Amino acid sequence: MDTPGLILLDVPPGPDGEFDRSILEKLEHPVATCHGPARGEVCPLLGPEGCALAEAAHGIVFALDLDRAQNRLILEAYREEGNPDRPIRVVVRKEQMERYGDLLADFEVWEHDPSVSELDGFAAEVEAVDRL
Repeated sequence: MDTPGLILLDVPPGPDGEFDRSILEKLEHPVATCHGPARGEVCPLLGPEGCALAEAAHGIVFALDLDRAQNRLILEAYREEGNPDRPIRVVVRKEQMERYGDLLADFEVWEHDPSVSELDGFAAEVEAVDRL
């Protein structure tokens, strides 16, 4: 089922990984959250069944730790899935930007937690793509 404007937050669990989803919800965007696969589990996106959340998302904010190999594979899967119009933002630490620059080259990157204005701009981009 397609949910117009759905934004997927790929964030680690706990208060340090949670964005204030209410900002996006106040902008009338439905928001889904994924905390990524638990250690020892494989993300469904990387398997044959795929991931319904990722497929339904009209925009993605990815903040999973790129120092985990599986998280890099998830980000690469987003890049390779063939939807170049879907806005994706990747939140990284500065040293990760340097270490994984090749992987991040196709994404807009935030080296800090996104501000209200950045999330507002991101939501506006998702809306613009939905209108096309």
